[in-house]
Amino acid sequence: MFVGHATLAFALVGGVAVARGRTAERALALGVVAGAFAALPDVDMLYALVGIAGAAGGDALAVAGAFWSTGNVVHRAVTHSLVLAPPVALLAALHAADARSARALSVTLGLALVAVVGVGGGALAALVTLAFVLGAAVVGTVAGRYAALTPLQVLGAAVVGLGTHPFGDLFTGEPPAMLYPVDAALVTDRVALAADPTLHLLAAFGVELATVWAAVAVVCLATGLRPTAAVSPRATLGAGYAASVLLIPAPTLDLSYPFVFSVLGVGLLGLFPRVHLVGDPHGPTVEPLDWLGAALTGLSAITVAWLAYTVAYVLVG
Repeated sequence: MFVGHATLAFALVGGVAVARGRTAERALALGVVAGAFAALPDVDMLYALVGIAGAAGGDALAVAGAFWSTGNVVHRAVTHSLVLAPPVALLAALHAADARSARALSVTLGLALVAVVGVGGGALAALVTLAFVLGAAVVGTVAGRYAALTPLQVLGAAVVGLGTHPFGDLFTGEPPAMLYPVDAALVTDRVALAADPTLHLLAAFGVELATVWAAVAVVCLATGLRPTAAVSPRATLGAGYAASVLLIPAPTLDLSYPFVFSVLGVGLLGLFPRVHLVGDPHGPTVEPLDWLGAALTGLSAITVAWLAYTVAYVLVG
């Protein structure tokens, strides 16, 4: 759900901005900032690089396993807390203000958060918190200085981004420590989308695709873009991915890499240029790559591939 966190926040904030009559530029800026804040809690996965370094030289599955096993030491705790989200959002909003006093207050708040978490959770938790608040400060500064968002707008985008992130993790892993540093669980069990572990993963992947398409819909509403005019018919070739049901292990949360990487690879169909073989006296011509069309075609191909694989799994399995 790495991408889904950002696209959900983008769709929510950008969609509200469009509905309230904001200009396309302002609506998209708000959505992008909200998406950046929604992605920020996963900064705690930087610690997983320690695991990758330790597994260097192993095969892909060993490296992936080391990445998650090491990252999960600190993942979904400090940065996923609904208790810490409001002060971190406030810290970012203060950094968006063009005033030295506001930024000084933001730095003080950040140091206080690091100290409090360090006392209760130790040095590693303090380091994760430091990375978290530094990231929030950077996003807030960029939003205020380059996107011209007000501190109040940054605060709202940050609250939505940081507040929605932990709920997206309920489909794919252990429930986050949403009340950290309080030793209590707001949610104790993963949300099961299906009893079959493979169908559960496919459903979770579908939820993520839905958030991406929701973000695309907001962009279309804001700009007047017609996605049907940008998507190439070759996206339908993604249906051929159904054959992989016989070639790769049935994906689950414990073994998702072969499916995820291969189905995302189908998106490369969007990068194939359009070639005109007839109609030009000088021979075949190749159209310049349209990056927007390539992205939407790739996304469509991935969606078709996911749907085709799901149908094939139900029929074969």
